[in-house]
Amino acid sequence: MSDTKKLVEIKHLQQYFPAGGRGKNRRFVQAVDDVSFFINKGETLGLVGESGCGKTTVGRTLLRLYEPTDGKIIYDGETIFDKEEKIAVNMLPYRRKMQMVFQDPYASLDPRMTIGDIVGEPIDIHNLASSKQERRGRIISLLEKVGLNSEHANRYPHEFSGGQRQRVGIARALAVDPEFIVCDEPVSALDVSIQAQVVNMFEDLQSDLGLTYLFIAHDLSVVKHISNRIGVMYLGKLVELADSRELISHSMHPYTKSLISAIPEADPKAARASHRITLQGDVPSPLNPPSGCRFRTRCPYATEKCAQESPSLKEVSAGHWAACHLL
Repeated sequence: MSDTKKLVEIKHLQQYFPAGGRGKNRRFVQAVDDVSFFINKGETLGLVGESGCGKTTVGRTLLRLYEPTDGKIIYDGETIFDKEEKIAVNMLPYRRKMQMVFQDPYASLDPRMTIGDIVGEPIDIHNLASSKQERRGRIISLLEKVGLNSEHANRYPHEFSGGQRQRVGIARALAVDPEFIVCDEPVSALDVSIQAQVVNMFEDLQSDLGLTYLFIAHDLSVVKHISNRIGVMYLGKLVELADSRELISHSMHPYTKSLISAIPEADPKAARASHRITLQGDVPSPLNPPSGCRFRTRCPYATEKCAQESPSLKEVSAGHWAACHLL
């Protein structure tokens, strides 16, 4: 794959949050530890894993809503953060190109602003409209793009359902004509019937506007539907990354296999025939992760080697990466 196609790339990204203590006793929550991947122009990379595994932190750190602890972030060939080289560029010009749709449509909209002002705020910040009339026109066309209408512009967030609020959040992200959007569990707070509508809308917007997505979710069945490639995270580490069909049909990592076995089957015969892999124990704390492979405390195949050294992400077959000593 030629480098010209890559839009976003992160290398050895690390995000540790201070959690008390002083000097040698300082403690850190190791939310993201040594994660590397790239996203090509126009594709959707899905990121899955159970709650607390660091998916959202990857998305926010990539946009530098959190300053990374270590690593490198490259956007469209330009390095926007590099800890070693001490590069940290001003993000304002990049905010137009990189946007985010937040998980909770109830918390991410200001309750004192009208929908028109919420969608219009990015237009104001980046001076994208030369007159009030043009601003109003842009806001209405953005609302129509996401399935709302001009009457909604004068209402407040509390007058809308969760699905409609999420549409407002998407319109706000689209207001600056971005190229790349981090979708942070955009459907997890919505009813199942609404989820499908919102996911389909994301796909339509991608084909109309040529968008690139990092689509974060904990529900593999949603991610499988929208993503070109899927990455699986466990306790701050990327454990597997592959083309979405390849990952679902030929997963290599024991954790991925367990996640895939939990996807509900609509066909009763297939559901009875499918073998559910249940993991033992709880996810360890990111304050004090296990030595070696982080998954070893719950892995049925763990050996002595797994406790001693951390497996690196290796290319097992073309485009299929996994981090496991047993491969």
